[in-house]
Amino acid sequence: MKKKKLTNASGIPYYEHQNSQTVGARGPVLLQDFMLQENLAHFVRERIPERVVHAKGSGAYGTFTVTNDITRYTRAKLFSKVGNSCKVFARFSTVGGERGSADTERDPRGFALKFYTEDGNWDLVGNNTPVFFIKDAKKFPDFIHTQKRHPKTNLKSHTMMWDFWSLNPESLHQVMILMSDRGTPYGYRHMHGFGSHTFSMINANWERVWVKFHFKTQQGIKNFTDVEATQMKGENPDFAQEDLVKAIEKGNFLSGHLHPSNDRGASKRISMESFDVTKVWFHEDFPLIEVGELELNTLPPNYFAHVEQAAFSPSNLIDGISFSPDRMLQGRLFSYPDAHRYRIGVNAHQLEVNRCPFGVNNFQRDGAMANSQDYEDAPNYFPNSFGDVQPDENYRNYEYEIDSNQVAHFDRNEEDNDHYTQPGLLYTKAMNEEERQHLVSNIVAHMKKIDGDRKDEIINRQLCHFFRANIDLGMKIAIGLGVTIDASTFVHTK
Repeated sequence: MKKKKLTNASGIPYYEHQNSQTVGARGPVLLQDFMLQENLAHFVRERIPERVVHAKGSGAYGTFTVTNDITRYTRAKLFSKVGNSCKVFARFSTVGGERGSADTERDPRGFALKFYTEDGNWDLVGNNTPVFFIKDAKKFPDFIHTQKRHPKTNLKSHTMMWDFWSLNPESLHQVMILMSDRGTPYGYRHMHGFGSHTFSMINANWERVWVKFHFKTQQGIKNFTDVEATQMKGENPDFAQEDLVKAIEKGNFLSGHLHPSNDRGASKRISMESFDVTKVWFHEDFPLIEVGELELNTLPPNYFAHVEQAAFSPSNLIDGISFSPDRMLQGRLFSYPDAHRYRIGVNAHQLEVNRCPFGVNNFQRDGAMANSQDYEDAPNYFPNSFGDVQPDENYRNYEYEIDSNQVAHFDRNEEDNDHYTQPGLLYTKAMNEEERQHLVSNIVAHMKKIDGDRKDEIINRQLCHFFRANIDLGMKIAIGLGVTIDASTFVHTK
């Protein structure tokens, strides 16, 4: 095999890669050794800012194939006929930890899919849980601060976590999922994925239905216990990454089915609670419909270039799939692309992993790392007399009316303050006895690490939430913490 010449970044061949140019064997190093400068200068700039959340992640490429006709719900070209397929990139991650943290930590798991469709890239950006801790994006920076490190000690703080959760009862549903064994999944292959938010689908007749997206793994659900997860953090902090890599290398491809759960036109069942990301839609009311199969079968050739520089945003929605009034979703529509412009640059979409393979036509130009292959010498303004890029009326937005034209900081909690029924059902209906035992022991162990002079106040406040969700749950946690409480005070009535 013919060997390639060693070159610098400009393609200029050079020979000496290991020894600096000096005056004599022991003399000073010369400034003219341009390869010494280039290699060192590039080396100290190899890292970009890590993600504020979802920093530790794994990724793979694959395909998505449509298996069921849903054209009555959406006009999206991807779903226009059974058998359609497209390339997909998936990224899984923990949420609160840094890039060097263990990927078996007790934490929700990010679940992001990028569908490279003929109508542009569609990003489904969610978690391995169907709900989230908060319902309004204005709370997000404060929430994430509690999951990161204490500004004084630079240590994770259970006190900050439980203080925030106890002051925000809307968090209870997600907290109980997090504290169950679902908070420590066995890698990324044995967990479901959820778009979490409510989205909408628009069909060819301009009819809209509300929808939630569910991804069901075919590998089966498998979780670590708290003891097993803690042990694995020490033995192999990259367990989930290694598990995914080895599985794909052996041909054990990660696969699963995408199921949108939609309202099927049942608008009577749709309320503002339907757009609350701290709540689930019950499947008996909103049945799942299988629409396609996902298979992840190819590892990216370079982790940094593909997994680290992947940029997902819930604002990347193709024609036929749209938004909803979900407050968390509305905030993420701005926050995610804004984060990518800061972290990677204004031209992040031109990188291979983010690039739409079917072409991009617009009037955006220049900026750091600009690449002109899409537009070359075409005009950078509109309207113009020289180019051939024109808006297509077939892609006009769905038009609708909103209920009110009153502008205010509405407190959704006033109209939707039931934060306890669904967490109670999670405990009594969704969990078996072993899972309930693990939930209680995990919560007790976690809350025992609350400290400081507000410790008792925080514990008692959080216990109130557990009691209102389910008296048995509250009593067992109180006993585990050594707290005596009159449970009758906290009975929840919807």
